[in-house]
Amino acid sequence: MEDVMKRCCWLLFPLMLQGCASYYSHYAMFPAEVSAGETRQIRLSWQTADYPSWWFVDDKATAIKMEAQCSDRIWRLRDDGDSGAGACGAGIRACGEQGLDLHAPTGVPVKGEGVQCLAIEPGQPEITIPELGEELQLLVSCSPLLVSLPDGEEEKNIDYIRASPVPYRVYVRTAPRGSLRARLPELDESVCDDE
Repeated sequence: MEDVMKRCCWLLFPLMLQGCASYYSHYAMFPAEVSAGETRQIRLSWQTADYPSWWFVDDKATAIKMEAQCSDRIWRLRDDGDSGAGACGAGIRACGEQGLDLHAPTGVPVKGEGVQCLAIEPGQPEITIPELGEELQLLVSCSPLLVSLPDGEEEKNIDYIRASPVPYRVYVRTAPRGSLRARLPELDESVCDDE
């Protein structure tokens, strides 16, 4: 009988974890210049699971995905709680990639993964993704070495938001996951075909 009780507890445990959380989708869309000098829509998106303060599980979040209109390059910003965060500093960040990025303040191409290219709330290295509010700061410290790469007979755009010593101010929308308001706004790719 005790063995049956233990099995029941282990089967119910994941259900208890899911039932206590509130799930949200977060996104931001804003116009900004990319390194080639064109104005593009930039989209940030992520999801969170918020647990009650009395519950024994910490709030959870996916990595923050950053995309630029007309570009195939997707950045993922992670916090210290994510094993894939990379060794380029503390806080919510994305590391540069060798052969793709240039550290803008020094003009030196990225070697290894020790260069932080993107940071959210750069003045708060202890902050985690679930703690972000309705407004955030995005610091971009890198530029692409090339804005496009050969892809068969065509070119693949890998440009992204222009580096700036001053963080971008970004306003975030939050909606319960699964609701109509949680649907991500589309990046209009028709402007890419016109060029």
